[in-house]
Amino acid sequence: MSLTLRTISREQHLAYMQSLPSASHMQVPAWADVKAEWRSENLGWFDKSGQLVGVGLVLYRQLPKIKRYLAYLPEGPVINWYAPNLDDWIQPMLAHLKQQGAFSVKMGPPVIIRRWEAASIKQGIQNPDVKRLRDIEADHIEPRAFEVADKLRRMGWQQGEDGGAGFGDVQPRYVYQVPLANRSLEEVHKNFNQLWRRNIKKAEKAGVEVVQGGYHDLEEWQRLYEITAVRDHFRPRPLSYFQRMWTALNSEDPNRMRLYFARHNGVNLSAATMLIVGGHVWYSYGASDNIGREFRPSNAMQWRMLRDAYALGATVYDLRGISDSLDETDHLFGLIQFKVGTGGQAAEYLGEWDFPLNKLLHKALDIYMSRR
Repeated sequence: MSLTLRTISREQHLAYMQSLPSASHMQVPAWADVKAEWRSENLGWFDKSGQLVGVGLVLYRQLPKIKRYLAYLPEGPVINWYAPNLDDWIQPMLAHLKQQGAFSVKMGPPVIIRRWEAASIKQGIQNPDVKRLRDIEADHIEPRAFEVADKLRRMGWQQGEDGGAGFGDVQPRYVYQVPLANRSLEEVHKNFNQLWRRNIKKAEKAGVEVVQGGYHDLEEWQRLYEITAVRDHFRPRPLSYFQRMWTALNSEDPNRMRLYFARHNGVNLSAATMLIVGGHVWYSYGASDNIGREFRPSNAMQWRMLRDAYALGATVYDLRGISDSLDETDHLFGLIQFKVGTGGQAAEYLGEWDFPLNKLLHKALDIYMSRR
């Protein structure tokens, strides 16, 4: 199968994405508008008959002072990763990106390699010898994913060093997902642990209501998000980022991004953003106040979002990144503990991969990034 690659229009890109069951929200054309500080390009792969068979959103970041770029395909490209001739997909992309002035390419194959069920993770947490997720035997392994990794290595790709934590500018390697396909809501609810079910009931009894917000509520979202940033010691994104995200994503598809608030007696206690691409629904950002935590607003909000995802016909509700550390003293341990309570599964992606088109500049970038 010989494939050709060329720049396509956003319309072509979007139409192709709409023909798929789902794909990453970072590969929809509008994501380029969210990441406005990067230059972007929409790539299309065509088969011999001229049919569009794959797409990729590339973001270009210029190196200081010279006209050379890092080319980044977050959670992409959207191609047939299990194709026996993976070379035929990847080589034309590298040639094209090199022509565009890229000195290095970073991509994140949307390929899941292992999954762990909640019960296995709970056992792991109780076992003092288990320090990381990968110390637990996986419940599901995708052998084809190992083949993809081998092929990439043979082509000269290098697996990114994300240390498994998967936070910061790289995309999370480990995520937590609640599968919804072929399951009833009762089953999903039954799979929650006792604490989650109790907290959902507690919130209901206390009169917590969960409502959807709009663009004009983003300032209130930002207030809660900045409180969270101080409490959890991270640098918050500015309000303008979320406004841009809302405008860009919802002008592409009016149901791409949603905003939820959990409130008690009219006071907003927690908030979250939700992203929707086909059958894949993500809980993307969360925030909560320091007050009113005894009413369990976050549990109530997640349960409502999960029900809404189910009503949309979603096949998976994705709680996004977790650390792979199961050490109770780790500052990210609370996150995995909260997410494991939903039942569901932890999933490990292949992670991000780099291809140095110019080894010298690639090395210079590595040094530059490590000093930041």
